[in-house]
Amino acid sequence: MRLLKYLLIGILFGIVMTKSEAISWFRIQEMFRFQSFHMYGIIGTAVILGAIVHIFIKKGQFRNSEGNRIFFKDRPKTYKAALIGGIFFGLGWAITGACPGPLYVLLGHGYWTILIVIVSALLGALLYGVVHKKLPH
Repeated sequence: MRLLKYLLIGILFGIVMTKSEAISWFRIQEMFRFQSFHMYGIIGTAVILGAIVHIFIKKGQFRNSEGNRIFFKDRPKTYKAALIGGIFFGLGWAITGACPGPLYVLLGHGYWTILIVIVSALLGALLYGVVHKKLPH
């Protein structure tokens, strides 16, 4: 039953990404060329909603899908890793025209060439797992 819940959430995510045009290569290129506010509006809305949910989770006694209490631990104030990771993320996003979430939505739409990007992203995650202890965190 839990898998059905995740499947329905994934379908809803795909519909939202499609209807908002967040999977459109042209919309993403407009954003990187500062030609349109469309994607900035979507991202800004997601950031604001994420911050609100974060505040509610921190103040409440929320539990994850396995029943464990959700809590946030304080992290050191270092931005070097975030800067390096953000650069790689942004470069990949600009080159491929898609960030990780919509990759699967694009695959669901039948864009089979996106499999190259998905495999590359998975290989990148595997490489990170191999070298993560040597990276600045």
